Amino acid sequence: MPRQFPYTPVMRIRFVLPVLLLGTFLACGPSRSSDLALVHAKIYPSPTEPAIEDGTILVHDGRITAIGPSATTKPPRFARAVTVINCKGLVVTAGFWNSHVHILTPGLLHPEKLSSQQITSQLEEMLTRWGFTTVFDIASVLNDTTRIRRRIESGEVKGPRILTVGDPFWAKGGTPIYVKGFLADNHINIPEVESNAQAVERARQQIHDGADGIKIFAGSVERDGILIMPLDLAKAIVAEAHRAGKPVFAHPSNQEGIEIAIQSGVDILAHTTPIDGPWSSSLVQRMKAAHMALTPTLTLWHVESRNESPEEFEKGMNTVVLPQLRAYSEAGGQILFGTDVGYIEHFDTSEEFAWMFRAGMSFQQILASLTTNPAERFGFSAHSGRIAKGMDADLVVLSADPAQDFSAFSRVAFTIRLGKIMFGKP
Repeated sequence: MPRQFPYTPVMRIRFVLPVLLLGTFLACGPSRSSDLALVHAKIYPSPTEPAIEDGTILVHDGRITAIGPSATTKPPRFARAVTVINCKGLVVTAGFWNSHVHILTPGLLHPEKLSSQQITSQLEEMLTRWGFTTVFDIASVLNDTTRIRRRIESGEVKGPRILTVGDPFWAKGGTPIYVKGFLADNHINIPEVESNAQAVERARQQIHDGADGIKIFAGSVERDGILIMPLDLAKAIVAEAHRAGKPVFAHPSNQEGIEIAIQSGVDILAHTTPIDGPWSSSLVQRMKAAHMALTPTLTLWHVESRNESPEEFEKGMNTVVLPQLRAYSEAGGQILFGTDVGYIEHFDTSEEFAWMFRAGMSFQQILASLTTNPAERFGFSAHSGRIAKGMDADLVVLSADPAQDFSAFSRVAFTIRLGKIMFGKP
């Protein structure tokens, strides 16, 4: 249970002097900078619970100590160094997860050469500005990402909790055509996998070195088509990751890549597949039966459509991509919010929410993709993804109500991680 502030009532006059001395001691003690009160907010505790229309959230030592109506939920009378944020007219949800990012943006490469302020500023522009308190990096240089993560955890850098797969796995000849130049220009070496044994050993080593999951390219985009990872190789990598209790992501590229992902036991599909037609009901049911989650990354397709006319792009989204997401969502497949930011430098999340809404996802479904779904999928639901007593104080304060206007999901006033303000000024 979270530690509570001590409280000693003064019952008789003879206790006044000791209490005054105690007060002096507390005033000289360490600042409780993580103590926070969000008052008079509209609060969505989770996607399935009713909103608290005028609510207060109290935070101590990075955990939520109380949530309830403002009329009855008050900061402790003798608590010191409490930051109070008046949230009248604002909306609070659990902190957002972005389950598809890359710690590969140029502003984060070679972090040993970067100051704390440089890293903090890049993470704010890319992630915390948009409400993300936890992200899953699904392809980067593992050593670089773990360096950044350690600097965040030490308090030297302000940033979200980072989970990472580190270096991705692609088959021999399968380095994607669109990253070859970037890797060469930045002196990054991510080797191609030559054999099952080599892949298993590398997966084991990456997990030992701090990877929280593994990413395979089930289908890699090459100059002359899509290179499909051999099924036995995919199975060997997935089995090693699962042996260590780690999730596996797959970049599919097309429906053949999805087949590899299903048959090898992949946990999360990293994209929809716009080069194919709509997903058949049988494919959707097989994905769901495999307990596969999906990060749609819809804005990516707009960024990648620079060679298409606006009319061609809209047609492709309306006839292929949105129906794919709609089919999986309506079938009850788990959707995780993800943007591919770090590969793309389109940081604003508003377009992604607009596409999800156009695919038929409700406010509750979109909120779940940002909170409870990833917390459950990645094993954090006991302390993350909801606003409740005892949970991590990972919170997003929005300037409007996303239940009334989906664009409000991107209008972030404050991002709070473990009770500390990562973005916004009270």
